Amino acid sequence: MQTFLHKIKIIFTEPAIRNRVLFVLLALVIFRMLAAIPIPGVDQTVLEQFFSNNQFLGLLNIFSGGGLANLSIVMLGVGPFITASIIMQLMTVMSTKLKSLYTEEGEAGRAKFTQYSRMLTLPLAVLQGFGFLTLLQSQGVIAGLSTFDFVVNVILIVCGSILLMWIGEMVTEYGVGNGVSIIIFAGIVASLPSTVSQLFFTYDPSQLPLYIGFTLVAVGIIYAVVVMTEAERPVPITYAKQSRGGSTYGTSSSYLPMRLNQAGVIPIIFALSILLFPQMVLNILSAFNMPWVANANEIVTGFLNNQWSYGAVYFLLVFLFTFFYTAVTFDPDAVSRNLQRSGGFIPGIRPGAHTAEYLGNLVTRLTLVGAGFLGFVAVLPVGMQIATGITALAIGGTAVLIVVSVVLDLIRRLEAQVSMREY
Repeated sequence: MQTFLHKIKIIFTEPAIRNRVLFVLLALVIFRMLAAIPIPGVDQTVLEQFFSNNQFLGLLNIFSGGGLANLSIVMLGVGPFITASIIMQLMTVMSTKLKSLYTEEGEAGRAKFTQYSRMLTLPLAVLQGFGFLTLLQSQGVIAGLSTFDFVVNVILIVCGSILLMWIGEMVTEYGVGNGVSIIIFAGIVASLPSTVSQLFFTYDPSQLPLYIGFTLVAVGIIYAVVVMTEAERPVPITYAKQSRGGSTYGTSSSYLPMRLNQAGVIPIIFALSILLFPQMVLNILSAFNMPWVANANEIVTGFLNNQWSYGAVYFLLVFLFTFFYTAVTFDPDAVSRNLQRSGGFIPGIRPGAHTAEYLGNLVTRLTLVGAGFLGFVAVLPVGMQIATGITALAIGGTAVLIVVSVVLDLIRRLEAQVSMREY
């Protein structure tokens, strides 16, 4: 307890850490102010009815950080940037140049890779903005707009999305944690008071066992996510004797931490983006009144409303994206080369190709467990929705995963900042 209080004291007394924390809070205040400014012509009554009957928009509201619920100027949120990042990550599989840029050229290469993602965000934001406004106008959520007003609204929400992307990157650079994840986290947390109050006012004593069961499952999920996120497999590393500046240094031992779930919450975000992408495209094409678009939209909507098919594809996407993201971010060959250059080796394993093969097999086994767990936790709320018939559970489960992962990441980064100041 004393150690915890000591760390809290350092966070608020050390100027560098305090400024970073205050910067994050200021950015979140600005974001919530922007999320409260609606675009012109919104019919709030029709909007609430439309949202209550559409799970697709409920899931999409998570990515907008809560800005879509009242059609604010940041209604697109960081969704276009996330979609652009996913496309760029997928491109690394098809382009060796992009892969080397992302994995081998250090910070300069990653900065250039991120710049490509920013450039791709703009056209994606225009397409998504046009599609959403077309859909909402056809459903009567937005009053009839002239062509000029429609174009102005598209420009407004595209600028809002780009501004939010910039705020997220500023939080990453000058604050603590990943700015995009924190924006999504803030939107989820901001919706908690209304969700709790809604459950309180609609409370039915006959469903008390259901509420208790849901609470216990939620606590269990949070505990399991914390344990699996923090779990790691230490790989022992031994460094041979080295001569530097006329001095000889003896052997030393360390370890390489291999996390059970190295991808974090990214596979969940990737999977949801892929699930939502077809309906986004169909919403855009619906503006051209083509018969096949209406048929395709009906098929996609039926698929999303079928919890069995939706849950199965959701699990498969989370599982595959966990392996994909781990393969992109962890390169056994690069780790093996770095160990060999620094004179390190794994006891009992030859340096070079044998070490890379050993690390590759190890990360595959660890990722298999992590991917299975992440996929199971992702579809568990869908299973509860099938059993109870409460549609809000699927959205709530995804939100819990994101919130817990972001909180753990923030705690880890704050502890790293505190440790740097202590030493």
